[in-house]
Amino acid sequence: MEKKYFDIKDTLFDITEKYKEAIDLLVSVGFDNIKDEKQRKTIGKAITLETALKMKKINADTFIKRLIDMIEDKQNNIDKLSEVNEIAKNTDVKIEGILPCPVRVPLMEAFQEWLEENEDKLDITIGYELKAASMGVDWLKTSLEKTGDADVLADIFISAGFDLFFDKDLIGKYKAEDVFEDITGMEHYNKDFENEYISLKDPDKQYSMIGVVPAVFLVNTEELNGLKMPTSWEDILSEEFENKVSLPIGDFDLFNAILLNIYKKYGEYGVKKLGKSLLKSMHPSEMVKSHIKKSEKPIVTIMPYFFTKMIKRDGPMKAVWPKDGAIISPIFMLTKKEKKEKLKPIVDFFASKKVGEILSHNGKFPSVNPNVDNMISSEHKYMWIGWDYIKKNDIGSLINKCEKLFNEAVSEV
Repeated sequence: MEKKYFDIKDTLFDITEKYKEAIDLLVSVGFDNIKDEKQRKTIGKAITLETALKMKKINADTFIKRLIDMIEDKQNNIDKLSEVNEIAKNTDVKIEGILPCPVRVPLMEAFQEWLEENEDKLDITIGYELKAASMGVDWLKTSLEKTGDADVLADIFISAGFDLFFDKDLIGKYKAEDVFEDITGMEHYNKDFENEYISLKDPDKQYSMIGVVPAVFLVNTEELNGLKMPTSWEDILSEEFENKVSLPIGDFDLFNAILLNIYKKYGEYGVKKLGKSLLKSMHPSEMVKSHIKKSEKPIVTIMPYFFTKMIKRDGPMKAVWPKDGAIISPIFMLTKKEKKEKLKPIVDFFASKKVGEILSHNGKFPSVNPNVDNMISSEHKYMWIGWDYIKKNDIGSLINKCEKLFNEAVSEV
């Protein structure tokens, strides 16, 4: 480690105060309360990074390397990005997006390299802002709610998310108005996402995707105490795991995908059982107390597949791919139909095998590109809510309903 940006014995508050990008990484490995400013200032001051990682049984070397990469990425790209943002208003094509943190650096580098290589061939000016997932999409939601005009959206928009893309008050209304077209030219998606049990491609040929974020289980085998290893979502909803599960509530895209899939498969009962499974005593300040009860540690942490890379090989944490399928939140790419000729070369880049391999191999975000080997066993299935279900339901209202049921169940426990 050539540069020492922080010490492992620094508090979470000190690190996140200096490097805001650390907030997203901590939230992703289960510290949801760090996203809350008040709790970050109280709990964050009471716990060091070393203690936090030990508590979650996270591999410190892997976590620290990831955080340093994020810090250096921000420092290296800040000048380039500010330059790009200044010209964005006066460009032929505007690209915006929210990229998953683990792959944002290599994706940005690959895109900048592609732009430089194709500068002479492109007869358009391109402005782009590809933010880290930690920035969230509230800025876009606010803009969409204030205007009924599709111009608020960039010509190409990339992000994960259910409510954003299917809520009839948000981007969903523009899908209904036929504003977008899938111009990737992919006749078929990767066999992982186009087979006898799943079909991820939009049958209306409006939305395109570049990959998915799968949710898997991280099981603390030291805390099982005679309970059988959970291998399915049904197991997570059982009474045995009541108040024993840490859910990615801070990751709205993935959490909404989990809520909707559980509701589709198990109805209101399933969403309530999921609420009861949530471990509420997940405050680091409580967990570091010497008299902590074993029952107050989560047995299962549900998280994006990428973060299983941080587990210690010989440690008690074991990654489990649910046998009924890893619930997925797709990474969508929207392209405006009216500009498809200008957008085609850029869309071809983001839909390419190269980008697919960055997503899949660097970030464990499986790609839909048919030429990418996602290196995931065909036995590992995915759970997708399905286009028919999306068409038949008001997804925005359904998410609100599920959140209400979930929160009511949490408060009853």
